[in-house]
Parts: sequence; C-alpha cells; structure tokens
Amino acid sequence: MPPIFVPKAYNRPSVFRVDNLLREARRQRGLRDEPVPEVCLLDPDGDTVRHLRVDNKAKRHESWACYHSELWSTSVGEREVGIVPCAVGAPYAVLVAEQLVASGCRLIVSISSAGRIAPLATPPYFVLIEQAWRDEGTSLHYQPPSEWSYLHTDLRGRLEGAFDKLDVPVYAGSSWTTDAPFRETAVAIETARNAGILTVEMEASALYAYAQSSGAAIVCVAHVTNTMAVRGDDFEKGDAQGTHRILDLVRAIADALSTPPRK
Repeated sequence: MPPIFVPKAYNRPSVFRVDNLLREARRQRGLRDEPVPEVCLLDPDGDTVRHLRVDNKAKRHESWACYHSELWSTSVGEREVGIVPCAVGAPYAVLVAEQLVASGCRLIVSISSAGRIAPLATPPYFVLIEQAWRDEGTSLHYQPPSEWSYLHTDLRGRLEGAFDKLDVPVYAGSSWTTDAPFRETAVAIETARNAGILTVEMEASALYAYAQSSGAAIVCVAHVTNTMAVRGDDFEKGDAQGTHRILDLVRAIADALSTPPRK
C-alpha cells in the first residue's frame, strides 16, 4: 500500500508548525511581524498580478515571510486585497494558504484557470466550486479518504445571489481536482462528466480539506478558460487577462461574507 493511504492520525497536532516556520523566516530575513490583508486571492496563473503591476496598481508586501512565494496587494473598492501569484497545484496552494491564515488572513479566494468538462457555455466563465473530486494527494493529509471535499455550507448559503450583478456568468457545481493535468485522458474526462463534474482544476479539493480541518474560510472558483487546447484560440480570459472580472468576483465574495475592510 502506498504511504499516502496509511492512517494520518488526523486528531494529532503537527510537529512542524506553520507559525514556527514563519518565525524563523522573519528571523533569518530580518522581517517585521506584520499582518497580511484580511482578504487574499490565490492567483495560480499569475496573470492578475502581472496586469496590475503593469498599471502600477499592485505593491509588494515586504514583510511576507513565506520562503516560496511573493505577496502583492491592491485596492478593490475600499478593501485591501492580497494576491499570491502562481500558487498552482494542491500542495503549493495549501502551503501558501496555511501561511496566509497564520499571518492574519480571514478569507482566501482561489480562482484557478480551469478546463471545461461539461459544455455549460463558451469560455471564459466562472464556476463556484461547491464540491471537488479528490483526485490529488494533499487532501488526504487533512481529511480521511472520501470522494469529495466541500465548500462550507455556511459560506455557500451566504453567497446566494452574490454574483447576480456581475457581467460574466457564475455557475455553481462540482469540479475535478487533479495533480496531473497532462493525464486527463478521454476515459478520465468521461468518468468525470458522468459524475456530474463541470470543470477540472488543480487546487480546490485540497484547499477545502484544509479548510474543513482548520476552520479557515476558503472559497474556490474555477475560471473556465479552455477545452484542454484540443483546438486553437484556447486559454483566453478576456480583456486584461480577466483581471477586472476576477477582482469584481473577489469583491462580491468578500462583500457577501461580510469581511470588513481593514482600517
């Protein structure tokens, strides 16, 4: 049996703690212990930060103590929103999410460029991920084996109607989280479609498993941009690489969940 399936003692604390890692990173790098924005976006493709930097609308958080990533911030309405670019894949996304929560973040929104499984519409569009198929390994370290990870029911209820005024469709449903995007075979895609799955991405099931185990507030959205590049003109996000629509979506989620702007 591969060790990924060996029981993980889910009720036992970890010896290696995120707070201790951040403490040592601050010590080594001479960083101040300053909180991150209360709302943070995981931007797996990095396009949002790249676009904002070109327009001089993003500033780097110089006290962010993560060894493996950068944290940028921008203004979204009256709210400061932190953005971690290129947090792609389940292990990396959860590693960053744990450090954001330990550094003062109260709401994490992950918006991942995703592939279309069910033909809901012509990309690009968004899918609020209510449940994610656990075809990855990270979630097994946070929750016992099961088929799905779920968006917390309280968060889902509070998001009802939150997207009605946006100018891009936001559907709701299931995603398939995979560790191996280049192993999306026709058989695997058909199996996912038969399970009622709308889209495929790389982070949601692990982020939701971490959220369930920790109580962190995490909302995952698939930005459906492609049909696995089986034809040309794929992976298009629209104007400004979808930055304005993505930030509008983050604002709608944060407003619906009543996360107050930091003064």
